[in-house]
Amino acid sequence: MDIEIFPHRLLSADTTEKLLNDLEELEGVKRMVIQGQRLPQDKENPDRRVITILGEEVDLQVKTGRVFMEIEEEEIIEQVKAICEDNLPFGYNIHVGTFIRKQKTVSDGLKYGEATDEIPDEMVGLTDQNAQLSERATIIRKKD
Repeated sequence: MDIEIFPHRLLSADTTEKLLNDLEELEGVKRMVIQGQRLPQDKENPDRRVITILGEEVDLQVKTGRVFMEIEEEEIIEQVKAICEDNLPFGYNIHVGTFIRKQKTVSDGLKYGEATDEIPDEMVGLTDQNAQLSERATIIRKKD
């Protein structure tokens, strides 16, 4: 099951970092994707910086406008709402639906060719098709 967190404002790097760290502490979250406007690559932008998620450094390349989450159970939504209340005082909406692709598509085959079979299943639906390979996605594994 997928949910979308749609904040009523674009999130700063600090708010994004705090929100993602709080959401990562939940049990039953399979994967998350942040979506938003791509940030310019110049160093003068305060939101284009390295954030720390679960102890790993991640280069924040977008101004967060939405957070998509794949979760195991519907009961997790109430916990997500509580975290959003703490981190998003200006308001947000949560929508249930299908937001992250679960299988490889014809477009993946055209883009990657024979390398399509080498894409791990956990990466399907997480990347920007127009981004360079070096800017695709960062996987942060939960420590068991």
